[in-house]
Amino acid sequence: MDAWLELGAAARGSLLLCAALLVVGCAMGLSLGRGRGAADRGALAWLCYDALVHFALEGPFVYLSFIGNIADSDGLIASLWKEYGKADTRWLNFDPTIVSLEILTVVLDGSLALILIYAIVKEKYYRHFVQITLCVCELYGGWMTFFPDWLMGSPNLNTRNWLYFWVYLVFFNSVWVLFPGLLLWQSWVELKKMYHKGTSLRKKFQ
Repeated sequence: MDAWLELGAAARGSLLLCAALLVVGCAMGLSLGRGRGAADRGALAWLCYDALVHFALEGPFVYLSFIGNIADSDGLIASLWKEYGKADTRWLNFDPTIVSLEILTVVLDGSLALILIYAIVKEKYYRHFVQITLCVCELYGGWMTFFPDWLMGSPNLNTRNWLYFWVYLVFFNSVWVLFPGLLLWQSWVELKKMYHKGTSLRKKFQ
């Protein structure tokens, strides 16, 4: 509790907003996945949260970046990105690489997340194709967000403050490595099962 109170109002508000989106996303995903296996329910919970973040947080970031920049903007979403900008200053002003990646993330990743939710719920044949594509896009976005800065010695990253480094940079971004990685593994396992099932059927009728 003391550590929570020591955080500034902007940090508490940003963390609460992220937590609220997580709760809403999980509730939506679990509702859509009712009657399905634990793996699919978990995937749907993550995908709903993923889509919410892309459209509700990153979409406004792109808009605010085009009409000005985050540093000079006001409002709830702007305050969240200003808080994150304390960990990575590239998000405060118009950084072409970051904005380009965020456009791709909002338009492509957000749309793929919605398509994948539909594919899982309706048990569509293209489910794992979309799942693999989305996961690769998410991992590529994370790589291109940070690796160029690492090559220059991380001049834009605040690694001295525990909140900015361990929570904002490490925790929040590693989530977009962990879950896409798990979904890629799930697709690998399911595609392997389908291959062996098809092989067994062919052998049976030969």
